[in-house]
Amino acid sequence: MSALLSNGQSEVADKIARQIFESNYISRDLSWLQFNYRVLDQAKHIDRSVFDRLKFLSITSSNLDEFCSIRLGSLYNYVDYGKDRVDYSGLRETPFRSLLLSETRKFVDDQNDYYIKKLKPLFEKNNFLIADYDSLSVEESERVDKYFSITIYPMLTPMVFDNYHTFPVLKNHRLHFGVVTKIKGEANNNKRVSFIQVPSNISRFYEIVRPDGTILFVPIESIIQKNIHVLFRNVEIRSVSLFRINRNGDFTLEESEDIESNFLEELRRKLQTRKSGRVVRLDVLENADPWMLRVLKIQWDIDDQNIITIPKEGLIDFTGLVQICSHKEFKDQRSKGGEAVPPISFPELGTRDLFDVLKERDILLQHPYNSMEPVLELLEKAAEDPKVLSIKITIYRVSKESRITAALLRAAENGKHVSVLFEVKARFDEENNLREAKRLQKAGCFVIYGISSLKTHTKLLLIVRQEEDDKVVRYVHLSSGNYNETTSRLYTDIGLLSTNEVYANDVSEFFNVITGHSQPSTYRNLITSPRDMRIQLINLIQREAENAKNGIPSGIVLKVNSLQDKELIDALYAASQAGVPIKLIVRGICCLRPGRKGLSENIEVISIVGEYLEHSRVYYYHNAGDPKVYIGSADAMVRSFDRRIESLFLLEQDILKKQVMNIVRYNLMDNVNAYTMKEDGSYSVKDLGGHPPFNVHKEFFNVTKEIIEEVKLF
Repeated sequence: MSALLSNGQSEVADKIARQIFESNYISRDLSWLQFNYRVLDQAKHIDRSVFDRLKFLSITSSNLDEFCSIRLGSLYNYVDYGKDRVDYSGLRETPFRSLLLSETRKFVDDQNDYYIKKLKPLFEKNNFLIADYDSLSVEESERVDKYFSITIYPMLTPMVFDNYHTFPVLKNHRLHFGVVTKIKGEANNNKRVSFIQVPSNISRFYEIVRPDGTILFVPIESIIQKNIHVLFRNVEIRSVSLFRINRNGDFTLEESEDIESNFLEELRRKLQTRKSGRVVRLDVLENADPWMLRVLKIQWDIDDQNIITIPKEGLIDFTGLVQICSHKEFKDQRSKGGEAVPPISFPELGTRDLFDVLKERDILLQHPYNSMEPVLELLEKAAEDPKVLSIKITIYRVSKESRITAALLRAAENGKHVSVLFEVKARFDEENNLREAKRLQKAGCFVIYGISSLKTHTKLLLIVRQEEDDKVVRYVHLSSGNYNETTSRLYTDIGLLSTNEVYANDVSEFFNVITGHSQPSTYRNLITSPRDMRIQLINLIQREAENAKNGIPSGIVLKVNSLQDKELIDALYAASQAGVPIKLIVRGICCLRPGRKGLSENIEVISIVGEYLEHSRVYYYHNAGDPKVYIGSADAMVRSFDRRIESLFLLEQDILKKQVMNIVRYNLMDNVNAYTMKEDGSYSVKDLGGHPPFNVHKEFFNVTKEIIEEVKLF
């Protein structure tokens, strides 16, 4: 019977695999999991320090949390509400749920296997250990017990669930203990379970420095488990089980279309919903109490597919490893990025007034190779400059203690008109954005909290300045990156500073649309969504296809975070069949299937994953030798085209075009961080092909004007 069952399961698995491969599109979610494997691969680079490797392992866990909360959560919206859903792979919601949970479990198993076998053995030689309570000396145990008594114990609250107490709301992304108890003398079946939330507002590890300099990192869950009897006096503890949950964090189905009606209150309520949404994943340390697990499955309406068992030698939630990676004692052993260099178009950075330079020429910035300082300097000078009349900006994510918001506050205090479109729906940054937006509003800034049901993702800045002879000059910044000085050192982005009147008119018109009630006629250099971005990009693809059919040189290079929109993918397929050579640089999700005979033979896809997070978007079209090059905020996704306010802008100057063309050329040359996508959706490390190692995350610090001048893509 078991053999028959196994054969039956094998047949189903084969059928699903065949169905997935036969589809001309790759599942967004399966592609995302492939991306996280590429991030996990960074933790396997033996030429990195163990601290950098742990950093990447930590990133894979935070990525997987988001995937489960948002993508699994989105799928459960269909499952729980009885809505039909068919994935790009052709699978319906129920078999697709099983597939995603199975792949998620496999990924977590791979994480822990590598952590246990390859990373843990490196700890001692690097002067630290992750030490369970039982491995401590008597003196160390006493220190830890004292820490428990003074700091941890007062924070713990056992929450019992029985016939007299309702099931407690256990928080998302938190460690919890399930403690099964029984009062002595009662019948064996009279068990109760109490839940204890591990505090998240103290460090994950208690630190002890041994005399030989070794730093012990003692997990607080290990400390709590050893002392948990203190919380249960005069009762028998039957079992103690450690677990962690991911809840549904996607509230798309509940999102109000009437944003103007009590919008902020609606958003706050949704944030509360996120904390208590349905459970989609349960991680448990091995040997968890089966009776407790049965209680959890009933209460949360989950099954064995939702449960992932973590080996005792492993770790539930690798995100806590950040405490070790960022420890001051290991600062010299972590990788250091290169020192930012002056922009090619602004070699005199730091020696001339930016207002004067921008009246002479445009400045293209590529972060982190160029500092964000010119943008910050421009905004801070504008806040103090009596000649500046107004500042308008769109904000998606800002850093804590942001210089951007500080400058805007100062500008408002100095009597300038300040308009800020603050996107308070930026996922997981909602609370920070709400707080910053309120500060600006109190200071007298005109603050808009998003537009209708659309999410504002575009990155634009407009400064209006009264110059000599009553002339007004508009300074604009258009970018692919957020106005966030912290992430500008970690993400690769492109931004343009300009006083070009065409850009200024387009950006002014765009702000009138999003802050008022204007309907734009046409833009000269902007392509915007949800207005007409998809159709304009497809028209540009179709023009390349026509050129190829007519024997005119053609070519397309796209560099995006994600490629998911079916209509744009179909246009790329058609262009490939017309003979257009197409090169795609897609960091994360790619739903296009490259190299399929008769469909996409002329399409190549690579992914760059390495020290910096690739975030810039570039759309390049050969255009019969007169390239059209767009950069901006938009990925090639349905949400970017239909449900977001996005912008792409056309580069006019030849030298700036060449600079961006060199960016994609270098990405295509990379053979250190690059992965090649195969027809089946899997990835392999790009072959050196006999060439010396070429690492874009280092080479961009060495780009010269001469290198840019000779750039050629096709």
